[in-house]
Amino acid sequence: MNAEPESGSSRRDWIKGVAAGSVAAFSESALSQRLAQAEQAPAAGRGNLIQQENAKPGSLDWQLTRVRLDKVGGFRSQWIEGYCSKQSVKAGESIDISVSTDPPRPFQIEIFRTGYYGGRGARLMTKLGPFEGKKQAAPAIGEKNLHECRWEAATSLKIPNDWPSGVYLGRLSLLADDPAAGYWQSYVTFIVRDDRPADILFQCSDNTWQAYNRWPDNYSVYTHPKGNEGPWADVSFDRPYAKYAQIYENPNSVGSGEWLCFEFPMAYWLEQQGYDVTYCSNSDMVTPDHGLKCKAFLSVGHDEYWDIRQYESVVKMRDAGVNLMFFSGNAVCWVTPLRASHDGRDKRIMFRGGPYGGDYKLAVYRHEKNGPFPHRGPDEGYLIGARNVDPVNGGGDWVCTKPDHWIFEGTGMKKGDRIPGLIGWEYHGDPPADIPGLEIVGEGTALQGGTRPQHWTATVYPGPKNNFVFNASTIFWCQDLSSPPGHMLPWSHWSRPHGPDERVQRITQNLLRRALASR
Repeated sequence: MNAEPESGSSRRDWIKGVAAGSVAAFSESALSQRLAQAEQAPAAGRGNLIQQENAKPGSLDWQLTRVRLDKVGGFRSQWIEGYCSKQSVKAGESIDISVSTDPPRPFQIEIFRTGYYGGRGARLMTKLGPFEGKKQAAPAIGEKNLHECRWEAATSLKIPNDWPSGVYLGRLSLLADDPAAGYWQSYVTFIVRDDRPADILFQCSDNTWQAYNRWPDNYSVYTHPKGNEGPWADVSFDRPYAKYAQIYENPNSVGSGEWLCFEFPMAYWLEQQGYDVTYCSNSDMVTPDHGLKCKAFLSVGHDEYWDIRQYESVVKMRDAGVNLMFFSGNAVCWVTPLRASHDGRDKRIMFRGGPYGGDYKLAVYRHEKNGPFPHRGPDEGYLIGARNVDPVNGGGDWVCTKPDHWIFEGTGMKKGDRIPGLIGWEYHGDPPADIPGLEIVGEGTALQGGTRPQHWTATVYPGPKNNFVFNASTIFWCQDLSSPPGHMLPWSHWSRPHGPDERVQRITQNLLRRALASR
């Protein structure tokens, strides 16, 4: 199928292809036996790699407890901060960790894998150091406000072969005999990926983490003097993640991007349930065929920034029969070209290259208001099932509109039932009318600033090979799956999710059960 079904014959061909597959995709005759088998042998399976890993003892002390920022309202912790040389790495490969301490002080690095671990949330994998810290130079401001650090590596870590895929936090801690002198902490973050045919591929939204990263002071793709929605600012992964800088204060976030805020509750719940899951970065999906071995692909949290090659890879997955689940809001919003760093490391610098949306009115408006942009992306509604809309931020309840749909099996939900505060702070709406078999399973109103309304829409549509695409239409979906250590509930526009909800858990189980039985 064409990756960009914008108009004319390409769109007609795309619709024909989906229509041809839609009967098979949702026919119960082929699927019922597999679902029955799944009841006898749960999709989580027994003894998979993730279950084996989570049977190991977790750590009682892995969070940040001693955090200091450079000023009131600041973002960085100059006393100790660092970054990794790659977004993701495979077992057997090495990753460099660069650290600056100002003033110079000795420090250590503890590497934790985040997961369930009996409710503890992380496991200590190794401890590195102590190292003699030193102050490393703040980068000169480059073209388009680029801040690209060129720090000396404190250490190089070769990933052991027995470290499973996951999101890893390196806790940087100053060492001091006198605690009154300040023994501050922050994180570095990296992903261990693999190529095994796991049931579930969890894509981390780290392009978005970096887009909003304001390190060292106020430098993100949103803070250029020309405005906050143009192509004017470049950002580099070669810099620390500052404190999370958006809708709420989370002091535990320094150095961890948005992982603990908006994605970790999903990973914690998946691993608690024993699902066979592997993890990757946004940049890993630039590689064609990366996810074709898996049965389900998850976009989680705030997944706004996609390289066009990443988009094409996910379209290819859908068309090959992989089930896609967008447990995210504001996803696939901006085309985000990735290019190499100053020393040639691939996919380390990005910028807002232009809007997705094709000829949809919001994309046209954005191009006219903030362009010209060098790139334009296809209409994301034909991938997700709904689009980014304006206003795209607000808060509200998630409302059931089709209780007889299979995703609501066992929830007891009736039409009009609400899950409080689950919509926010950004969402999807306005689904394309010509996707065959598309069903609206939830919809309602979100309010921006408590006053400006927008219609949001949750959808399901059939793929061509007995698969489906689900759109939860909210960044906050995973907030109602679990509440792990190191996490705190966000809020948005006088609305907030309430935390673990049995209905959200059951809907997610229903989606995964069908996805894992369909291939």
